[in-house]
Amino acid sequence: MVISTPTILYEKRDGVGYITLNRPDSLNALNRELSGGLREALAEVRDDPEVILGVLTGAGGRAFSAGMDLKERASLDAEGDRRTVDPRGAGSFVDMGVYKPLIAAIDGFCVAGGLEVSLQCDIRIATEKSEFGLPEPRWSILAGYGLHNLNRMIPLGESLYMQLSGRRINSERAYQIGLIQEVVADRDALFETVDRVAGEIKMCAPLAVQAIKQIVYHGRNLPVEYAQKLAGPISERITLTEDSIEGPKAFSEKRRPQWKMRERLCQT
Repeated sequence: MVISTPTILYEKRDGVGYITLNRPDSLNALNRELSGGLREALAEVRDDPEVILGVLTGAGGRAFSAGMDLKERASLDAEGDRRTVDPRGAGSFVDMGVYKPLIAAIDGFCVAGGLEVSLQCDIRIATEKSEFGLPEPRWSILAGYGLHNLNRMIPLGESLYMQLSGRRINSERAYQIGLIQEVVADRDALFETVDRVAGEIKMCAPLAVQAIKQIVYHGRNLPVEYAQKLAGPISERITLTEDSIEGPKAFSEKRRPQWKMRERLCQT
C-alpha cells in the first residue's frame, strides 16, 4: 500500500498499522496534504484484514502535532478560498467508521488540531515533556472535534478551563484528569509502552474488540436502556463467530485462543 503523500509514513508490522505524521519542520502541522494522507492511512488500517489496530504518532520528537497549518489557512483566506477548510476540524476522521483500536503515541506538543486527532484515538500515551491544549480562541478560531468532545472525556470545568483560556497543560495534569492513560519518561519508553499495550489488545478477539468500540461510541450519550438495545444486534453478531466458540474452548484447555475472525459456517 502506498500513501499518496510524503507527509504521512505508514508501516504495517505484526498486525499493527503505524501511522506517522511527517512534517517535523512544521511541528507536524495539519495542512491539506497531511490531512488527506492521514485519512488514506486510516482507511488502510480499517480495511486491511491483517491489521488489528493502529498507532498514530508524530515525527521529529518535538510534537505529535501543533494543529492546523495556520500559514496555509492565512494563504487560503487571502485568496478567498475557504473550500478546503473542514468544518469538523483539520485532521478529522471520526466519520470514517474506524472501529479497530487506535493508540496515540504522543511526544511533544499535542495542541489544537493535533489534540483533536489524539482525541479521535481510543488510548493516549505520552512522554513527560508533552503538552496539551486547544488554543484556537487566541486566534479567533473555533475547534472542531475537540470543542464537542473534550468535555465528554474530562470534567467540564477542566475542559472549559483549557478552551476558554487557550492554556496548555503538561502530561502530569493531563493524566490526572483522564485525558491521557499513561505517562512515560521519553520517546524510547513511549514506543515500548505502546507495543506492550498493542500486545495486550492483540490478545483479545479482534471482532469483539471492534464491537466494543462500536457499542461504546454509539451508545455513550444514550440512556442505558437505549444503549443496551443498540448493542443487542452487534453482540449477537459476535456470538455467531467461530471465535465465540474458540475463546471458551481455549480457556478450558488452558491455551491461548487462535482467532479466525469469521462467522461460523453452520449455526447450531
